[in-house]
Amino acid sequence: MADSIPAGAAATPADTAEMARQFTDLAQRSSQLVMKYFEHMSKEPGAAGMDEVGVGRAFTEAFQQIWSDPMKLMQLQMNMWGDYMNLWQSTWLKAMGMGAAPVAEAAKGDRRFKHEDWENNLVFNYLKQSYLIAARHTHGVMTSVEGLDENTRRKVDFFTRQYIDALAPTNFAMTNPEVLRATLDTGGKNLLDGLANLLGDLERSGGNQLRISMTDSTQFKLGENIAATPGKVVFQNTLMQLIQYTPSTAKVIKRPLLIVPPWINKFYILDLREKNSFIKWAVDQGHTVFVISWVNPDEKLADKGFDDYLRLGPLAALDAMRDITGEPDANVIGYCLGGTLMASCLAWLKAKGQSDRVASATFFTAMIDFSEPGELGVFIDEAQLDNLERKMARRGYLEGHEMAATFNLMRANDLIWSFVVNNYLMGKDPFPFDLLHWNSDSTRMPAAMHGFYLRNMYLRNLLRQPGGITLDGVPIDVSKIDTPAYFLSTIEDHIAPWKSTFAGAGLLAGPVQFTLAGSGHIAGVINPPAAKKYQHWTGPAPLTAGADEWLAQAQSHEGSWWPHWHQWVSSSFGNGEVDARAPGSAAHPVLEDAPGSYVNLVIAPAAQPAPVPAPVAPVPAPAAAAAARAGRSAKR
Repeated sequence: MADSIPAGAAATPADTAEMARQFTDLAQRSSQLVMKYFEHMSKEPGAAGMDEVGVGRAFTEAFQQIWSDPMKLMQLQMNMWGDYMNLWQSTWLKAMGMGAAPVAEAAKGDRRFKHEDWENNLVFNYLKQSYLIAARHTHGVMTSVEGLDENTRRKVDFFTRQYIDALAPTNFAMTNPEVLRATLDTGGKNLLDGLANLLGDLERSGGNQLRISMTDSTQFKLGENIAATPGKVVFQNTLMQLIQYTPSTAKVIKRPLLIVPPWINKFYILDLREKNSFIKWAVDQGHTVFVISWVNPDEKLADKGFDDYLRLGPLAALDAMRDITGEPDANVIGYCLGGTLMASCLAWLKAKGQSDRVASATFFTAMIDFSEPGELGVFIDEAQLDNLERKMARRGYLEGHEMAATFNLMRANDLIWSFVVNNYLMGKDPFPFDLLHWNSDSTRMPAAMHGFYLRNMYLRNLLRQPGGITLDGVPIDVSKIDTPAYFLSTIEDHIAPWKSTFAGAGLLAGPVQFTLAGSGHIAGVINPPAAKKYQHWTGPAPLTAGADEWLAQAQSHEGSWWPHWHQWVSSSFGNGEVDARAPGSAAHPVLEDAPGSYVNLVIAPAAQPAPVPAPVAPVPAPAAAAAARAGRSAKR
């Protein structure tokens, strides 16, 4: 161990004085935060003891089942001790200079143990393997419990993994060789800097809930180095601004393109930097691109429901686009929740006899069938929704960072513990990263809309049932949607599992192109061709086989799926070319430059624009314009 962890240089008097000053400053800030915390808790008595997720109940039931079969528990314990005996033996063999195969190895892609000391140092190698053995057996015991209902089983599985991840030796200063090395090299300054970072995060979080800084957000400015694709806001209402982007080609595809992003984060995930902006790329391919930028609501919008998001979102946007371009229809993309909303919109238009307003629909990682919601299902049951609705009723909305924390738990090692080590143990500042800046820029959700969405989509799975959901007075049926559709899903998606999106794609009546991309919910979608990363699979249609059978028959392609989608949408649903269109029109003059003001708003705008007119029947297309249609599908 000594040869791996060198001693640092002796501290100078100046260093000592600076550290003493830092100690004093940290002590003062800590006491202020403690006072603020107790002040907050006094206003919400009992909050700290609430088990809103039902973790305690789930583990109580699991332990009752475990102790009901002591022989099985004894056998599981013997298996674990057998692995520990093998570890002792292999460690002694290594200590004597003999080769020995590891008893436990980290999973492929686990970056926690990448430091060389975890492999080369005998003590830390033993510590790593000991942890991995305990983790494997603990998870095995808890997931092999019989007699639990599915909801309880999922909770036990998920929170057992959270417990295991939290106790990793990498997360503690005395058992992480990289932290020990930094502590010796700096005389402990890394730990003081880390404490300062921790206090800074607590102060920015209000002192009552820790929100870990994942990136240096001071390095990003909307409209300058992110969300900088040129465009104009050409329409707005209470819930959204509509951005039309400035063309970069002399000719453009005749049929315009509408992108409906999720409202849980801001739209510029599709317009981060020029080199990875899907919006910029689509504009360069000749699309007249319109994007909805949702408002960040406050309590004044508490009563806005899913109907309002439909009426004031895609329906209002389609009206404005028709007025601006003169085109009676459009290609549409819906990403994540935006895709669920677009599926609802298509079903609503079908029921109203207006389905010709949309020529093609693309769904980016979007769920329509919620039978298998993935790990999000851990947080959605009757009891949890009752608690959530009571909380939202008090404030009128759900705080965006609360939902973001749930998503971060699903990838805790990458999105929580790696930053704990870097920021608080190593004392380093987070690296400026555009994607993580966007990830931290979450939005609120109105109480009425979010409650309706969680209860009717996730909990009851009514969207897939004919007439199961009524929007704006119209019962909808997604199985009657005959609009050509392109589904883009990602194989490692932990938010919208691809087999669930595959099941949703199979509900539609029209032709469907299903494409599966490598990586996850964000990286698999935001994958420009120039990056030459990952791969994608295209397969047979219709989607009559199961997901596994489809993948077995699918053809693999290297790189981004973007060109494949563009070929699909432009060749069949483009409707020819016209001269490039400047943003706006006489009916919809330019309001401001993109990315607009809603993307910066913390609360809803004070001034409310004129109400949006009710949707009307589409304007008949000229004979020449109705000839060839090219479609673009929406992915979530």
